[in-house]
Amino acid sequence: MTKTCLAALLLATLGTAAQAAPVTDCPLRDAPFSVDSPLIDVLLSPRATAALQQAWPGAKALPAWQARTEVPSFATLLTLRSIAGQPGFPDVERLDAQLRALPVTNADRTARCARYDNDAPPAAIAPGAPRLLVFEKVNGYLHGPAIQAARDALKVMAQRHGWSLTITDKAGAMTPASLRRFDAVIFNNVSGDVLTLSQRAAFKAYMEGGGGFVGFHGSGGDPETFWDWYVDTLVGARFKGHPMKPQFQDARVVVEDHSSPVVAGLGEGWTMSDEWYSFKNNPRAGGARILATLDERTYTPGDLAMGSDHPLVWTRCVGRGRSFYSAIGHRPEAYAEAHHLRLLEQAVVWAAGKSAADCAAGR
Repeated sequence: MTKTCLAALLLATLGTAAQAAPVTDCPLRDAPFSVDSPLIDVLLSPRATAALQQAWPGAKALPAWQARTEVPSFATLLTLRSIAGQPGFPDVERLDAQLRALPVTNADRTARCARYDNDAPPAAIAPGAPRLLVFEKVNGYLHGPAIQAARDALKVMAQRHGWSLTITDKAGAMTPASLRRFDAVIFNNVSGDVLTLSQRAAFKAYMEGGGGFVGFHGSGGDPETFWDWYVDTLVGARFKGHPMKPQFQDARVVVEDHSSPVVAGLGEGWTMSDEWYSFKNNPRAGGARILATLDERTYTPGDLAMGSDHPLVWTRCVGRGRSFYSAIGHRPEAYAEAHHLRLLEQAVVWAAGKSAADCAAGR
């Protein structure tokens, strides 16, 4: 049997996953309604929606991309506080008090938890090494073409190197028993809050105990987030925004840390077209090892400029675990760009603990 045949390409889909019991431990299940709730949770409640529309008639005219109550939905990434600048919006604190006075019913709890799942992927994984779990659950913004392109690129890498690749959009894969089978977990443009409390705990323990994380683009690009450990510790930066005029621009990616195996062979950098993220905080200040930066002189960041130090690709140690994040990857074409493909391939090897570098010493 050839090396290609030995590569694992195990696709976990809804049709092959066992249907689990409804979720009851979603993170905000019992939280009071507020201007800091996910907008979707307000819109899912007839009582909360009525209170909002009474206080702000303009809520009746929310655009479809903000008002969608079926996931994936951008409403999972927004709060009323984040859209408070719209015309006619009422006093934020008064609206907050009105919402907090509403009871949270069992129907509200059920609606909030419905976008999470306990569905486990198939138990068997195909042979190969390293063993990789590609996680693709999306409750927020769906980077559909990019997810497909990244998945296809990973399949080619797996075939070439004999990796074991398991692909799923089921968060039921995030259990201690399941995670211990994998050397690294790849978040393929995951968006929105997608893990239950028990799943969060399992993934956090996996990382701190020596697991690996690889995050692409949208996995660090949510406007509002509801899991501080994920954005502040695992990824290490909070998304601020990206240019829209134009959205896609050519820009220069500058390789900074030539000693890292993740950027080996990438020279001084390269130029490509993508949607360029800016961040509210510089991950360098939080201890991240910056591998590549964005040269803001080569594109137009507008009011999202981070200045002469604009981190784009970095690694972090999370306990004994290895975390890699790259903000590159909105356009599907990015997953055919030679430099970017080499970066991702080497990042997977590093995160899976198969290179000389590790995080045993916390660095």
